[in-house]
Amino acid sequence: MSHDHWTSADITDQTGRRFIVTGANSGLGEVTARALGAAGADVVLACRDTTKGDAVARSIGPRAHVRWLDLADLESVRAFAHTVDSVDVLINNAGVMAVPFRHTADGFEMQFGTNHLGHFALTGLLYEKITDRVVTMSSGLHQIGRIHLDDLNYERRRYRRWAAYGQSKLANLMFALELDRRLAAAHSGVKSVAAHPGYATTNLQGRTESFQDSLMSVGGRFVAQTAEMGALPELYAATSPEVTGGLYIGPDGRSELRGYPTIVGPNGRARDRAVASALWDKSERLTGVRFAP
Repeated sequence: MSHDHWTSADITDQTGRRFIVTGANSGLGEVTARALGAAGADVVLACRDTTKGDAVARSIGPRAHVRWLDLADLESVRAFAHTVDSVDVLINNAGVMAVPFRHTADGFEMQFGTNHLGHFALTGLLYEKITDRVVTMSSGLHQIGRIHLDDLNYERRRYRRWAAYGQSKLANLMFALELDRRLAAAHSGVKSVAAHPGYATTNLQGRTESFQDSLMSVGGRFVAQTAEMGALPELYAATSPEVTGGLYIGPDGRSELRGYPTIVGPNGRARDRAVASALWDKSERLTGVRFAP
């Protein structure tokens, strides 16, 4: 990074460039969409709550457009992908966190199905229309994740919401890195980059539908950084000309909980190429979306 403390004020002029941001109706996605719009970009807010999305788009201006996308429904993912003719940058930002056990429209465990499989399918369906890069959001909690290739959707093991979230976010990171390896091997000009927000206050907290919600609201007040700070790693990953494929961008503070964007390191499990390749194959089978850069 050329200097300390990169902020959204450092985003270069994005006029004429188109971005898709999933989950842009609130939280990190909303902050990201606003910052991109302010830098001159055309922004597609791909979100499930289009009423909230419309309000955000109106405040950004005429270059912001809302499209309905429910990542927990592959039919919706396919329909959305059909509306896109070309895009410079896809930001796989949306996510659910630590929700009670339930299934997506296609029968996947909700967190793995939404956070990983929905974005895997979306990236695959848009792959030939992307000109610059794919940014996929992971989380510091990928550290607690394990990829259970024989039981990705908790059909046999006992469901634990945080372990399931960790698995989905480890899958996001492994997908980003594996996608970049495949793009590089194919001599593609497209890059795949991963990012995480640290511990940021967003509406993801407070969705566990359990006593943990009140704990998280207290933690949010004392520990977390703002959504504006939390969005900086993905904004840096999505716009910086210095970013190369295969990087993982997160906050520079202690334990990567808060701070300004910097290059951070995936853990050993995230770098396991054999598991990443097997996860890719399983993801293709589960979603029915196959793509070979």
